[in-house]
Amino acid sequence: MPRLLPILALLLSACAPAYSPPTGDAAFRAAFSADGVAWVAGGRACVARAPGFRVTCPSVPTAVDVAWNRGEAWAAVPGAGVVVTLDRAARSVAVGRVVALSSTRAYREDGSAVTYEGAAAAGVAGAPSAALTGGDGADYVLLAGNLRRVTDNVVTEVNAAPFLVPLNTGARSADVPTVVTSFGTYRLANGRLERGDGTGRILNSVAHGAGRVGQVGSNIVTISADGSVKVFTENLNLVDESR
Repeated sequence: MPRLLPILALLLSACAPAYSPPTGDAAFRAAFSADGVAWVAGGRACVARAPGFRVTCPSVPTAVDVAWNRGEAWAAVPGAGVVVTLDRAARSVAVGRVVALSSTRAYREDGSAVTYEGAAAAGVAGAPSAALTGGDGADYVLLAGNLRRVTDNVVTEVNAAPFLVPLNTGARSADVPTVVTSFGTYRLANGRLERGDGTGRILNSVAHGAGRVGQVGSNIVTISADGSVKVFTENLNLVDESR
């Protein structure tokens, strides 16, 4: 069933200038939580909830990013000036032209930010290309090639890599899609899903195409741009696959 946006959102859409969404690999983003995985590829936002991982792709306008907030999967729709939920009860919040989402807030093109309740929040100067809430509860953004902590505006990495990785102590960047867990570091590289010990030593791996990787509960979950969701044990045994 199509998602219904508020009249205010439609007015914002009519008044806003044309937005050019990211293209290519930059247009493929994913967010993982204990509740499942949400992703956007080519402007189409979808969600697959644990434990069944049934894929749901609601009818929403062109999206550019996704995130989880308090068990809800959200998508950023800058052309309509809103963030919208992807399943369960339909909700939308008028937030302006949002280009990046963390699990706590939405960042607009000018770097200003709002919460998922629409309240003003700390932001940055300039449009971030990606955002993430680290394990320390602080937000981190990729901005002008650097990784920046939002709470105190400190650059934690200069010339950061394109992918953000949550850590218990915060966040870091990586050259390839990566997730760090208590039972290993997993990354999609060299046509494989690799499990390492954190020192660079590869413990085992399985063949896998391009995608994104994250942790959902005790499982390692990958998502491909075509919507293929794969669920692995910590030892990389495939236990489920859906599309």
